[in-house]
Amino acid sequence: MRAVIQRVKRASVTIEGQVVGQIGPGLCVLVGVTHGDGPAQIEKTARKIAQLKLLRAPDGSDDPAARVSAEESGAPVLLVSQFTLYADVRKGRKPSWSHAAGGEVAEPVFDAVVDAVRGYGLHVETGVFGAMMDVELVNDGPFTILVKV
Repeated sequence: MRAVIQRVKRASVTIEGQVVGQIGPGLCVLVGVTHGDGPAQIEKTARKIAQLKLLRAPDGSDDPAARVSAEESGAPVLLVSQFTLYADVRKGRKPSWSHAAGGEVAEPVFDAVVDAVRGYGLHVETGVFGAMMDVELVNDGPFTILVKV
């Protein structure tokens, strides 16, 4: 599993002109699922999303020693399924998607990540699995972390 975690001032997902998920200050997370991802990867990814100290301190400072996690601050999380995180571009000019799990495998795993992050007491918004989405965000920093489990 791969996750791109972005600290954001705000983020939203729109489908055909309709906003389906949006948050204010918090985390926008793109999640990619590969073959063989299961309970261990789900829990580790959810724990990283909830507990990594990525957010500004309560006083608004960005001192690394004072940063807090989403779990500590109660910050919302926008989770978006993104199979393209498993693109393989080592050969040629066309990405290969062979490492990305198909929808029948990836959707239940993604849904389990959503449930696991909610299990930390966090408010979670999502896009719609498999839909063509417009993801809009204002990255705070910019601050972006790549998590591979």
